[in-house]
Order: sequence, then structure tokens, then C-alpha cells
Amino acid sequence: MTLVYFWRTGRTCYNFDLHLFGHLMRLVVQGCAISMAHLTHIHRIIGGSAQFMQIAEHAYYLPTQQSDVTDVKTFCAEQKIDCALVPDAQRLRHFGLCVMDMDSTLINIECIDEIADMMNLKPQISAITEAAMRGELDFASSLKKRVALLADLPESALQRVIDERLQANPGAHEWIAACKLHNIKTMVVSGGFTMFANHVKTMLGLDYAVSNTFEIINGKLTGNILGDIVDAERKAQELVKLRDKLGLKPDQTIGIGDGANDLKMMSAATVGVAYHAKPIVQQQATYALNHSGLDGVINLFTA
Repeated sequence: MTLVYFWRTGRTCYNFDLHLFGHLMRLVVQGCAISMAHLTHIHRIIGGSAQFMQIAEHAYYLPTQQSDVTDVKTFCAEQKIDCALVPDAQRLRHFGLCVMDMDSTLINIECIDEIADMMNLKPQISAITEAAMRGELDFASSLKKRVALLADLPESALQRVIDERLQANPGAHEWIAACKLHNIKTMVVSGGFTMFANHVKTMLGLDYAVSNTFEIINGKLTGNILGDIVDAERKAQELVKLRDKLGLKPDQTIGIGDGANDLKMMSAATVGVAYHAKPIVQQQATYALNHSGLDGVINLFTA
């Protein structure tokens, strides 16, 4: 056992020698709660002679050839640490497109719930939203039901939600900056609405935005949606359409979401990341981030 120096922080800890950089997998562990004691315990579970490498303030990876890290994942979940086993070929330089959900993924709110709050209808609409995100309700019909309750709301209320409540989720700016650095095109595909999606596109510097459109007459919402609804199927279709336009392979795409209506898009992307997501999404995603910000995606695919 030898002392290992962590170059970013200047800290030292006991760990093991590393002679292998060509392993097929990287065990990535991250989160604000992570400590040297956690890393030492994880290393004891994994065994071998590799050492943890620090890739961010609260993120490390361990080269490994193991394919079953169930015990590590169980330990990390108990300790509120994100853990993922990532093929070494999955690096930022490999990808060319990232397609993301908006509400509760790129931003901190469900926009339609906050709009409803302007009409004192938030509890009723939030309950429908939650059920739809868990996959218990058909998304399109649930969206029509929620929007119908917003009839006669002044259009100005939409801008109030943007000005007073909408913020980027932690790490969103850093993740999009990393995409730009590695020439990864970015698109938000949202079951939400154009005014918000276009604002988020501008705020974060995304390349594309696809979303629904409220029908507005005489400055008020009518309770109707214009055109085809952006549902789970449409999200997947938009990803495939842009992927093909860019001439990319399926494994060069990343999908990030939190709700059941993101699953088809994440599956079409090949690499799906569940961000602080509903249980059904975490179960089906390639990777899940529950304790890190969106900059945690950078650490999964560190260059």
C-alpha cells in the first residue's frame, strides 16, 4: 500500500499502486458527500492494484475490468454517492449530440406547475404532473387536461414564471460548456412550452429547441395546445432526426431526462442519463445521477 497524491487538492491518502491505464471500464464515483474513507472502502470491495484518479473536486474514477459492482453500488447508494461503471471508450470526444429534457432536468421547476400557481391551481396540476412523470398517466392526455385548467390565464403570467422562478439546475452551464468544447451539439426537447424552451435555449446557449405551443388569443391562454404534442415518441423522433442530419451513429448520442416520457428518447440515444429522476427512469437508464449536478455528466465521460 502506498501514499497517493491527489493533484487537484494537494491531499494524500492511502491507496494502491496503479500500473494499468488500458482497462476497459472506469468506476466513477462522485458527490459532495464523498470522502477518503469512502474511496478506501470502495477499493477494498473492488480489490486489485489500481488507484483512484481525481477528476473533479468531488469526483474520482478507478480503472477496472470488473463487470459486476453491485456491492459498490449498494454502498454508494447508502452513502449518498453517485456510482457508475462506464466503458472506457465512452469519452466526451466520442459523442456528437446530447438531447435533454427541460423541466426538472435542465431547469429547477416544472413550468406548468408554476403557471398553475398563478391561478391557485398548483396542487391539482402538480398531482397530474407527478403521476405522468412516474408513468402512471398517458403524457399527451394528461398535458391536455392540465392545459385546459389554464384557460383565461393572461399571457403575462408566463413571463412572470421566467422572471421569478426559472433557474438552471446546478451544473447545467458547466455541462453545456463542456459540450461546446468537445463539439457536441445540444438540443432541449420538452413536453413543456415554447416560451420557456426558447428562453432556456438562449440562457444556456443550446443549439436546438423543440417544444409545445400554447394557443393564445387576445393575450390569454385558451386552454388548448397548437399542433402535435411533444410526447415520449416525438422526443425520440426528434433525437433520431437530428442525429441522422448530423451524420452520427446511435452510440454517439446522449439523452438526459427525469420522467417516464423521457425513456424512449433516452433509449434512442443509446446512452441515457437519469438526472434526479423518477424510479422507473433510474431503473432503465444507462447511468443515474442522484447526488451530483449536471456537471456530473462531464465526470462520467471525462476526456
